[in-house]
Amino acid sequence: MKKLLASTVLAAGLMGFAGAAQAASHSECGTVTVANMNWASAEVLANIDNIILSEGYGCDVELVPGDTMPTLTSMMEKGEPDVAPEAWINAVREPLDKAVEEGRLVYAAESLSDGGVEGWWIPKYIADANPDIKTIDDALARPDLFPAPEDPSKGAVYNCPSGWNCQISTANFFRAHDAEEKGFVLVDSGSAAGLDGSIANAYNKEEGWLGYYWAPTAILGNYPMTLLGFNAEFDKESWDGCIVDAECADPQKNAWPKSEVYTVVTADFAKRAGPAIDYLKGRAWSNETVNGLLAWKDKNQATGEDTAYYFLENNEDVWGKWVSPEAAEKIKAAL
Repeated sequence: MKKLLASTVLAAGLMGFAGAAQAASHSECGTVTVANMNWASAEVLANIDNIILSEGYGCDVELVPGDTMPTLTSMMEKGEPDVAPEAWINAVREPLDKAVEEGRLVYAAESLSDGGVEGWWIPKYIADANPDIKTIDDALARPDLFPAPEDPSKGAVYNCPSGWNCQISTANFFRAHDAEEKGFVLVDSGSAAGLDGSIANAYNKEEGWLGYYWAPTAILGNYPMTLLGFNAEFDKESWDGCIVDAECADPQKNAWPKSEVYTVVTADFAKRAGPAIDYLKGRAWSNETVNGLLAWKDKNQATGEDTAYYFLENNEDVWGKWVSPEAAEKIKAAL
């Protein structure tokens, strides 16, 4: 009886140990809060991180609502959330650099390997048919190719919606390039939907379109566009002192700065993340990949989670490079 009891206790102990080991393995990197930003590309990336960190690395992931300034400010001041997957850092570079230098935050991967791209674009079919149009000035020499909706005798440059910073910068670019003297009018797009609709309408009619847009976006996935050259190098002093100032009296030609887009991680999480931090430091994708994925999301009216699963199921050639072979097998088994 004593031997039976002892063996039973031993078996129970071994089972308990195995269960504890399994639980420890599952939560190897512990609980991690991931900012789910409120735009499409960041929403999809947060959901991809959720699946990969949970299934591949045994993290207990919680997605929390986020936006650029509130999230990064909270990470700098409070150390939470743990991860901002797609942080557009240009506007807060100095305080972020300081937080990194002080050991509070860590820059992981440059999540958008091409960076966020802003500028003036034309439809690819216009660029293909007019290979001499490579810059903003080239396009402004041909108002006939970009007829204004209210007055086709003039060319049109489509501006950002009211309240967006790019509305000011686009208006100043318009003045810097003497676009009005060259026969163009600046068209108020009214809203994000209005700006998108103007591109879709031009494509459906195979007409010219010229104006501000950015990447990565679903629109550029659905309607291939060509970014125009800027006729100038980026001048930070002129940009900060004039281009982004609605009261600037004499804007000069400039170039849009590349928007640096990083994954930002708290130092606390980086220390306890184990192999998961290697994933976050290696996870980067191109605007072409994101544009196509967002076009699929838009066409199928899919959620961020649906789109994340679609990406993982169909793009192992991309995400397989981000993870260890062991993690890849676990993720594939979970799809």
